[in-house]
Amino acid sequence: MNSEVDVAIIGGGPAGSTAASILLKYAPDLKVTIIEREAFPRDHVGESQLPPISTILNEMGCWEKVEAAGFPIKIGATYRWGQTKDLWDFEFIPGAKFQDQERPAPYQGQRTQTAFQVDRAIYDTILLEHAASLGANVLQPRKVVDIWKEQDRVVKLTLDDGKTIEAKHYIDASGHAGILRRAMGVEVEAPTKLRNIALWSYWENADWAVEIGVGGTRVQVLSLGYGWIWFIPLGPTKTSIGLIVPASYYKECGKTTEELYQEALSSDPIVSQLTRNAKQVAPISTTKDWSFLADRLTGENWFLAGESAGFADPILAAGMTLAHSQARETAYSILSIEFGKLDPDWVKSSYCRANRQRIRQHIRFADFWYSANSHFTELKEHCSDIAREAGLELEADKAFQWLGTGGFIHDQVDYPTVATFPLGTIKHLAQALTADRANWKSNSFTRFKLNLEGAERTHLPVYREGRIYKVPCLQRQGKTLPQAGIFRAVIIALDQGTTAPEVMQGIYRYYAENREYSSPTEGAYHAVQALELMVQDGWITGSYDPSIPPIGLAVATEDAFIHPNRDNVVKDQALTSL
Repeated sequence: MNSEVDVAIIGGGPAGSTAASILLKYAPDLKVTIIEREAFPRDHVGESQLPPISTILNEMGCWEKVEAAGFPIKIGATYRWGQTKDLWDFEFIPGAKFQDQERPAPYQGQRTQTAFQVDRAIYDTILLEHAASLGANVLQPRKVVDIWKEQDRVVKLTLDDGKTIEAKHYIDASGHAGILRRAMGVEVEAPTKLRNIALWSYWENADWAVEIGVGGTRVQVLSLGYGWIWFIPLGPTKTSIGLIVPASYYKECGKTTEELYQEALSSDPIVSQLTRNAKQVAPISTTKDWSFLADRLTGENWFLAGESAGFADPILAAGMTLAHSQARETAYSILSIEFGKLDPDWVKSSYCRANRQRIRQHIRFADFWYSANSHFTELKEHCSDIAREAGLELEADKAFQWLGTGGFIHDQVDYPTVATFPLGTIKHLAQALTADRANWKSNSFTRFKLNLEGAERTHLPVYREGRIYKVPCLQRQGKTLPQAGIFRAVIIALDQGTTAPEVMQGIYRYYAENREYSSPTEGAYHAVQALELMVQDGWITGSYDPSIPPIGLAVATEDAFIHPNRDNVVKDQALTSL
């Protein structure tokens, strides 16, 4: 009744399946067991993805299987959010540039910039069966009923059938239940004042708000006076429609979940139009929608991945992206420890630091997003608390502006991002949400100087092709400057010139010689975002000389990824009803 394996994974959802698939792709001789308490297929909330997941699916070797399922292609989202009732779009690739393409399609070209909207009953089954096809031993339905431990080390698991499993490494991918997290006494924090609940159901034969190319569409995120609605097509006939409201509103409204849900959908002109010929085919499901973050994500021989590690409000559709990426990095960490290439303590601490930071970043971005809405203005005060954590004493409005222009960005080795979005996109989002012109601090300088005083040398991990690579970086007062990727291009350019024109010439020259992007222009587009981040974090100082032209960074408007909605489906009728 006892089984000895290399890796035991609690949970067979996207995090558990991803970890198993990555482990077995690069080390097929490993013995990997997944313990899943439910029998798949089963419905699950969290259907809207972001483009980074597609990259991971491709690495896992199951892009083709997911694409063959025919899920809608997510081009982006349409919002009614912010200081206006007008609809606006956030697109990963401009809909006008999305080309008709037969499906299933390979992971290349425009499909590398898109995501899926998935029926989790089908999607999770595809991933779990893929992990099994690579050699994972899947036990379902089986529950972990006891976790044996010695201090911070997991010794073995006892299942509901009496079987025990001993492993060298354990992964908690059990979702919100956090089975191993709770057993190991890991505390959680809630670095937010948002306390929402989610209500959702599934509908048949709802109309899509827009059809783009072959299988492409946008999800709908529609603010109400007391919450917001999601509308996510999952296939030709099935749609997920949910409602998010503050827990306090739910307690005070005096309505049942069914009454609250139906009232919200019927009162929204867009959703009413899209569901006029549809039928609700499932009972209302509910859950607490409270962001949280585990105090630590690793132990002596265990890792937390996915929602067991933390959860961010779904307004950004970040949950599955976090789950896939954490599971991937967990697998890389275990592979590194198994192969004995790097110090295990450094591997685990790097994973813990980066992913706690990533979850916190998503939570902060969600707070900013809510506080930008005219119905959630009281959250602006919370922005001051976030700024204070970063060592800044700012009034609410100034802290809100600081967040909106990238103040919550931290280190990324290859690219300056916030919640998986490029810095330029974040500034554009802030402009769309607040109606304030995005501010680029780099425009206040025409001469630039690298400032490394007081910095200490250290390393960051890069996860690539089954191995972890140590990339040199500098740290100072909680800020990190990677000396690789796009940041290295900026550093080299600053060594070659100090004026704005000289810096830009140096960046163009770097990408002309190294050809890391399709053109020097594309490389420069990304490099100036790294430059902006380095200015914000104090790695670059400067001065202004009126005789020297500035770089002149601005939020692009032509073919922008964020723009007023141009669809003719329900917009005119819906908006006149608000």
